Amino acid sequence: MKIAVVTDSTAYMPKELAEKYNISIIPLSVNFGDETYREDIDITTEEFYQKLKETKVLPTTSQPAIGAFIELYERLENEGYDAIISIHLSSKFSGTYAAAQSAGNMMERVKVYPYDSELSTMPQGFFAIRAAELAREGKDVETILQTLDQMKKDTRSYFIVDDLSHLQRGGRLTGAQAILGSLLNIKPILHIVDGYIVPFEKVRTKKRAIKRIMNMLEEDVQTKRVKRVVFIHANDEETAKQLRDEFSESHPEIETIISHFGPVIGTHLGEGALGFSWYKE
Repeated sequence: MKIAVVTDSTAYMPKELAEKYNISIIPLSVNFGDETYREDIDITTEEFYQKLKETKVLPTTSQPAIGAFIELYERLENEGYDAIISIHLSSKFSGTYAAAQSAGNMMERVKVYPYDSELSTMPQGFFAIRAAELAREGKDVETILQTLDQMKKDTRSYFIVDDLSHLQRGGRLTGAQAILGSLLNIKPILHIVDGYIVPFEKVRTKKRAIKRIMNMLEEDVQTKRVKRVVFIHANDEETAKQLRDEFSESHPEIETIISHFGPVIGTHLGEGALGFSWYKE
């Protein structure tokens, strides 16, 4: 069986990795008023954050149209694929997964298996990479999906935002939580549980929050076999690289990746956010 792997643009996967593993990517969009931009096609991440600074219009986001999914699935079908594993950001964040389901049900010859990562950004990309690796090894769809389910249990993802109001406006955080964080200068460590963003721990400063997450990563390195680590930034590559370099110096045997929060996720997190994710074998 020839299996294709699809993910969406919110995985923010480096292009060289998408090309290496032959992963197809369908874009989500960010909207400034009546202007709509597809991620990494019509607007770059750098252009997005610059526009965010200059405009008074709060951006919104939108999922791919079902027609875009059908067009992609038909192309893969015509390339001779028998099955498509389509891995997407949490269905609690977006209707992208539901759109993939609807489009998949319309396909006649190729079987589509939509998969809800219950995450987003590069951790979602890890799922796509692993699926592609297994497909190359000749594993069947059932085995691949079971492996992804296990990865969910073994993946740790945490992030910190500079301004809680972005999450509040997007409906990802209650107003009371946002006000409390602003008044007390709390930098809560956030994580995703069952597809929802929830507080993990309240920390007074960003520096302490970073230290706490890096300590948790170090604990897992010492007690588990950590496979990959990604450091994610919202227009703060310097900090992400510094954290990656410090970690890599101590653990050169562990694969590390620098990724970013692009326009769609950046709309909800705001500039300056940092994310950390890893999973064990």
